[in-house]
Amino acid sequence: MHTSHSEYGTIKSLWIKPVTHGFVDQQMIDSQWIELNFLECPIYPKALQEYDSFKANFYFLGPNLKTFSSNDYVKIDSIYCRDASIATDYGMILCNMGKAGRVNEPMSHREAYEAVGIKIFGQIEGPGTLEGGDVAWLDEKTLAVGNTYRTNPEGIRQLKALLEPKGIEVLTVDLPHYKGPSDVFHLMSILSPVDKDLAVIYSPLMPISFRNELIRRGFEFIEVPEDEFDSMGCNVLAISPRNCLMVDGNSSTEEQLKEAGCRVTTYQGDEISYKGGGGPTCLTRPMMREI
Repeated sequence: MHTSHSEYGTIKSLWIKPVTHGFVDQQMIDSQWIELNFLECPIYPKALQEYDSFKANFYFLGPNLKTFSSNDYVKIDSIYCRDASIATDYGMILCNMGKAGRVNEPMSHREAYEAVGIKIFGQIEGPGTLEGGDVAWLDEKTLAVGNTYRTNPEGIRQLKALLEPKGIEVLTVDLPHYKGPSDVFHLMSILSPVDKDLAVIYSPLMPISFRNELIRRGFEFIEVPEDEFDSMGCNVLAISPRNCLMVDGNSSTEEQLKEAGCRVTTYQGDEISYKGGGGPTCLTRPMMREI
């Protein structure tokens, strides 16, 4: 079965935005990284090297690996292409970004999708906000969405209005203040499903009710330790069930995944992930998976 409603099925088609199209060059990075709240200034030549290694994990997709083009009206955050749109079996939902510097990204996604004939199913309109990093499929009929500084109740209401008539259950997850509005803190900062019954989570920032809901649904957990949360130990992309891609340097989480029967591939992500707060799930927009 092929579906867009999965975080862990075998990826069959995928969109990415390479460093050459997202960061563009060092001058672009230098002019934007502070206003966009990057932790440090990415170094462009190193970012190119890191991204080449990252992208190599998807060459098996052949022509089903698509790239978003460079756009002069978006900023370097656009490399984290998951956030601007949501894939569904009914077409794409274009988001409305909660971060002011990213407001033009959904428009760039619309242009890319329409150019190749991908249907637009809906769009979140202001005052609603919604970012793709705040949504995660728990199964084909259940979508969890974080109520955060990037995704507000009106955005969630609009998402429900699109999906609930299709029989999709949308679960709202109220996330804490944590470091405030300027921080990158999405639902997928604390949750990465890697199989139908296994998820990587960071329990200290997870609502008890949602954690219990995951247990009720049969999930077992890989618990990310405190010292691996900021280094994005919880941001794990499932290329297929229990075939995981994660940022290098999270050895405890990596070992737990292997003990749970997972294959783990790591990539160096100092420039493309750590400094901008976007791990492998953020750097990819999976379109279709096989479950």
